Amino acid sequence: MIRLKAGQSIDAATAMLRGMQPQIRAAAMPENMAPRFQAEFLNDPFDLARGASGVSGLRQRYQRPLLTILVVVALVLLIACANIANLQLARTATRRSELGVRVALGASRWRLVRQLMVESAVLAIAGAVAGTVLAWWASRALVGLISTTTNTVVLDLSPDWRVLTFALIVTAATTLLFGAAPAFAASTATPSDALKEHGRGAFKPSQSRTASALVVAQVALALVLVVAAGLFIRTFVGLATLPLGLDSDRVMIVNVNATRAQLDPANRIPFYHQLVTTLTAVPGIEHVSASVISPLSGGGLNNFIEVPGAPPMSENDRTSLMNFVTPGWFATYGTAIRSGRDFSDLDTKTGQPVALVNEAFALKFFPGRNPVGATAAFTTGRPGDVGVPRIVVGVVADAVYRSLRDLATPTMYIPLTQWSLPFPMTGITIGVRTLRGSPMALTRSVASALTAESPDLMFKFQPLADSVNASLAQERIVATLSLFFGALALLLAGLGLYGLISYAVAKRRPEIGLRMALGAAPSRVVFLVLTRTAYLIGVGIAGGAAISVWASRFVAALLYGIEPRDPATLVSAVATLVMVGAIGACLPAYRASRIDPAGVLRES
Repeated sequence: MIRLKAGQSIDAATAMLRGMQPQIRAAAMPENMAPRFQAEFLNDPFDLARGASGVSGLRQRYQRPLLTILVVVALVLLIACANIANLQLARTATRRSELGVRVALGASRWRLVRQLMVESAVLAIAGAVAGTVLAWWASRALVGLISTTTNTVVLDLSPDWRVLTFALIVTAATTLLFGAAPAFAASTATPSDALKEHGRGAFKPSQSRTASALVVAQVALALVLVVAAGLFIRTFVGLATLPLGLDSDRVMIVNVNATRAQLDPANRIPFYHQLVTTLTAVPGIEHVSASVISPLSGGGLNNFIEVPGAPPMSENDRTSLMNFVTPGWFATYGTAIRSGRDFSDLDTKTGQPVALVNEAFALKFFPGRNPVGATAAFTTGRPGDVGVPRIVVGVVADAVYRSLRDLATPTMYIPLTQWSLPFPMTGITIGVRTLRGSPMALTRSVASALTAESPDLMFKFQPLADSVNASLAQERIVATLSLFFGALALLLAGLGLYGLISYAVAKRRPEIGLRMALGAAPSRVVFLVLTRTAYLIGVGIAGGAAISVWASRFVAALLYGIEPRDPATLVSAVATLVMVGAIGACLPAYRASRIDPAGVLRES
């Protein structure tokens, strides 16, 4: 944290700080830091950010997903603007008689443009007011999706001048987007339009092409959004149904902080073991164990690994996650032991150093051989540090560690009694597995047992299922919002197609009636309408597919278990869009096939 001098700009302070960076870096470099980390230590240029916005892990986590959703919302806005522009074009065509009268009475072209733009502005302002009210409610619902029992999010969402300014800018932009084409189309009205077609307006070829182009754009953008929704939904479903390697239903995590207990460092680990022993006697508990890291807590230990006979690999690849656990930890969390044995009370600090490894560790460092009985060691990565050789006594199933996305990450488990890291262990995580029912029903009895051991302990209870649910918060909100906006885009694209085809059928009513009078079958009329619809959808799908393939790379970091250019997702999106387009065109086509030729001839 830096306080600027009076009158000093943040740019000037940043330049000064960067000028001093080599000296700061040299003075702050830890003496025992591994050479690999020395090259990266404070190497990036210093940058200053205003403290008014604070430091937030929430901002870092959701910045990319919310930017993606912002792009999605902008595309939906474009689709809505194209839809309204089409409606305005159709309305302008029906008003050409009125506009022709205005021109005959002396109205200038610019006056007609202003009139239509004012009408568009009124429509945009009404939408902006309704949208602002809706945003007030939706923003709170959005925070509700982000907030979980493990991480309660509180944000001030009161509207201010920046929000209102943004709404004003969007209103002006939408007015120009959907109001310009109809306004300039209306400005081409002539006095003779007042007498043509007995007051009935008609789409000019240029207006028809503009309307068709807008519908094609809607279809293309809708396909992009549906593809994005498909990718995000499949990512969420894939993570939600991912085998965790553990059982979260009957497990409760108790985070114990022993800072106020003022334990001697040498007595902390025996004290934590005593807590596990005490909780084992609580009625209703099936298994109890302790560990430094709990699953899906977001924290973790990562060290270099030395394995005699392991395949050659780079320094970056020669790493593994690590956890210190008590006997019975795998039974508590329901993680299967594939071979070998679990830790026991005989694995003490003075005994043989041992370890268990997961299947990913065995596959990486012991390919083609059984790791049980072999040796492995974790090191600091400093030259000459080969670590303490540990006998691998068992192999366990892969299980989640930091997050659902690192299920198959090599992990080494070490007995808590053989803790050897050079920093104090001020707290511990205790896992409690119940015999039946919700584990939170035992909070009172567990709290009483812990307090009986030491009244100075601080602890917090949390079901493991809540941690699993919280780990999916980002994917859930992205999938939910993308599904909502994708469905909205489909609806708008379908309405746009329906409106254009309906209006085209209405304007071609005399032509269709004449065709039927000359012997055209109703099926032929339906085919004629659907052919036009298929052409528009086909052109839109071609453009949307190209945009989707190009833009998919920007969301690759948000996906899991699926390629950004997944053919199945693209095909499904295309099929969905074709179905929506067909539904939008069926009713106008049916109406066209029911036109009475005699009635049309009498009207002409």
